[in-house]
Amino acid sequence: MKRVYTLYRVSTKKQVNVSEDHANDIPMQRGACHDFVKYRQDWKIVKEYEEKGVSGFKVSAKNRDAILDLQEAALNKEFDVLLVFMFDRIGRIDDETPFIVEWFVKTAGIEVWSVKEGEQRFETHVDKLTNYIRFWQASGESEKTSIRIKTRMQQLRLDGLYTGGSLPYGYRVVPSGIKNRKGQELKKYEIDMEQYVVYRHVVEKTINNGNGSYVLAHYLNDHGYKTANGSKFSSVAIIRMLSAPLARGYTKEGQTSEALQRLKIISEEEAARIDEILEHRAKVDEEKRRIATKTKGGAMLSGNIFCAHCGGRITTMHHKDHYFRKDGSEYLKDTLKYCCYHKSRKLCECDGQTNYIAAKVDEAVCQIMRQVFKSMVGAPEEEKYKEILKKQQAAHIVNRRKVVFELDKNRKQLEVLQEEFDTASKEQKKMIACQLFERIELGKDYQIVMHLNVTYKQFCPEWETKDYSQRTA
Repeated sequence: MKRVYTLYRVSTKKQVNVSEDHANDIPMQRGACHDFVKYRQDWKIVKEYEEKGVSGFKVSAKNRDAILDLQEAALNKEFDVLLVFMFDRIGRIDDETPFIVEWFVKTAGIEVWSVKEGEQRFETHVDKLTNYIRFWQASGESEKTSIRIKTRMQQLRLDGLYTGGSLPYGYRVVPSGIKNRKGQELKKYEIDMEQYVVYRHVVEKTINNGNGSYVLAHYLNDHGYKTANGSKFSSVAIIRMLSAPLARGYTKEGQTSEALQRLKIISEEEAARIDEILEHRAKVDEEKRRIATKTKGGAMLSGNIFCAHCGGRITTMHHKDHYFRKDGSEYLKDTLKYCCYHKSRKLCECDGQTNYIAAKVDEAVCQIMRQVFKSMVGAPEEEKYKEILKKQQAAHIVNRRKVVFELDKNRKQLEVLQEEFDTASKEQKKMIACQLFERIELGKDYQIVMHLNVTYKQFCPEWETKDYSQRTA
C-alpha cells in the first residue's frame, strides 16, 4: 500500500468551511482527494495537512509549517505520495514552488499528484518546462487578483466606505445602501458627533495650549473618555488620532475625494501645524526644534529663542539668592533667567551676555505681539472657510454646522489675539509666540529681534516685506 499525505490550502478564512461558492474551500478539496483515492486500491490516506488563510502567492514555503513538516516527513520516508486538489495548493510563487515540487520527486523520491492535473513527472525536459509554466501562470493569476482587489479596495475607501479593520476614533459606520456582488450591503463612515467634540478638543489643546500626547491622554482618561474600542487613552493613541489620514480627508495612500473631504475633522492648516509641532518635539530634531517640549513653566519663549551673537539656543535657568541679613531676617529670591547655552558652557567665542532676566524679555516680546495683533486685518483661514460655507450651504446640516463652527472659531481667535492677549494663560502665550514668530533673537543690553512667520506677514501690512525688530533697554 502506498502511504498518502494530503495538503489542503485556502487563502482566506472564508474558504475554510462550506460556502455558497465552494469551488476552493477545504471540505471540497478533502472530498475530491478522498474520492480520487477510492479508485486506487493500493493507496491509503494516512495523514492530512490543512493551511487556513495562507496565501500561496505571498507566503514563502520556508514560512509555512505544513510544507516544512511535509519535507521533514519525506526525508524520513514516512509517506510515498503527496496528493493535492490542484498543484497551486502547494504554492503560487513562480521562482520557488516549481523547485519544491521537483525536490519532492527527485530528491525525496515522493510521487506528487493532483486530482485535476494528474502526476507531475520529471523524466524529460518537457516535464520540467510544464512544471515551471504551470506555476508561472498561477503566479500571474495571483498577481492580477491582488491588483484587482487592491484597486477595488482603494476605490471603496475613496467613496468613504468601510473596508474592515479597527474603527478610527471620531467615526462610526452606518448602512450605505450599496450592495456588493454577493448582495451584502456595504457600510460607510459617518462622523460620530460625540467623539468629534473630543477630537476637536485634542486638536485645539495641541495647537493652542501646546499640550503633549501624555498630558492629553491623562486629561481624557481623567474625564472618563474612552477610545473607539473602549480602552483608556495612551500617548500613542493621541498621536494616532492627530496623524490619522481619514481625519485629514485622505486615504492612507495619500489620495482624496469629495466623499473623504466631507469626513474631514482636521483642516489642512491644522494638519500642517500639528505635523510641525510633532516634528519639532522629536528628540532627534533637538537642534532644529523651536516648539517647547513642555509648555509648563515660567518662561514664555522656551524653545523659540536664540542668541543673537552666536546663534545658539537660549535655555532657561533659576538663579536663587538665599542669605540671612545682619538683623537675622531671611532673604530668599528666585529669579528666572534666559541663558545662552553655548556661552555658559564655553562651547564657542560668544560676545553676548550669558544671562538675561526672563520677565524683562517676556514683557518686551508681549509688547511687540500686541502691536502685531493691532495691525492684523484678517485671519489666515477666514477666506477659506467663507468659501467652504458658500459651497456647502445645501449640504448635510451637521457638515454645515462644522464649517460655521470653524469660521466662528477663527474670528473669535483673532478677537482673542487682538483684545484678550493679556488674559491668556502662560501656556497659550507660549504657543501663540511660537506660531507668530519664526525666530526670536536676544542680544546684548536686551536687544530683541523678532522674525515674523511668513504665514502672518500677509495679514500685517506694516511688516509684509521686512522682519520686525525691537530694541529695549
